[in-house]
Amino acid sequence: MAVPATILKELEVPYKVTKENVEAYNKNRFIKLKHVLSAGAIAVFNEIIAAQVDKMNTVTTALAQRDTYGKAFLQLFNLWRENADIRSLIFSRRLGKIAADLMQVEGVRMYHDQALFKEGGGGITPWHADQYYWPLETDKTITAWIPLQETPLEMGPLEFSAGSHQIIEGRDLSIGDESETFMEQRLKVTDFEHIIEPFDAGEVSFHSGWVFHRAGANTTPGTRRAMTIIYMDRDMKLIAPKNKNQQLDWDTWCPGAAIGAVINTPMNPVLYDRNQL
Repeated sequence: MAVPATILKELEVPYKVTKENVEAYNKNRFIKLKHVLSAGAIAVFNEIIAAQVDKMNTVTTALAQRDTYGKAFLQLFNLWRENADIRSLIFSRRLGKIAADLMQVEGVRMYHDQALFKEGGGGITPWHADQYYWPLETDKTITAWIPLQETPLEMGPLEFSAGSHQIIEGRDLSIGDESETFMEQRLKVTDFEHIIEPFDAGEVSFHSGWVFHRAGANTTPGTRRAMTIIYMDRDMKLIAPKNKNQQLDWDTWCPGAAIGAVINTPMNPVLYDRNQL
């Protein structure tokens, strides 16, 4: 199905990010915003993205036979390069402006997008901080997590440790059993609030690269479908990789970018720029 013109228009209408929103994001390094997308938009993109995931998915191993990471979700990348209808969501000014407003930058560009589908019966997503994987110079990064349906606690919505971007310990851990165990214990002895809440349809969260987050298991028979967009500052520069995962990310998501230079490649287009309205 094609995206209706009314929804394409909706994606270009600015969302009002308030001073209070920015202050809350700066304090906690995540925020949940209601009514970012209409029920109609969610229904359309749920169908379109689910069909594209089915087309791209190559996982055939039974859920019970996968490791913790494999049980957490099906993971497909850069759907914007495969499907023009999905591209309209990923490139929307509405979402891009929210990202730029929250980070208080002049513009944002693509790092990559990612569909995260937690199957019925799927396991937890362990505690982790995304920027462990990213060879990026600053912390001006933000991920939009867009659930494609109303997401009760039983489906495993995203959870956050508010303000945990201040923690240095655990930043050297990839996502898995070790990060879950270590960070669960580490966060228990802090004053950071663990936020576990359902998501309404059309509600979207935005979180920074160094805030720790996780998701519970999906105890329902249905799939928890979510689409994510990872934005970085328009002027973000590449740094020398600090681990093998950052080297892999450089090769995969920023091919041709040079250390010390702005990451301006065909894979990393500008998605919103205040100076090009």
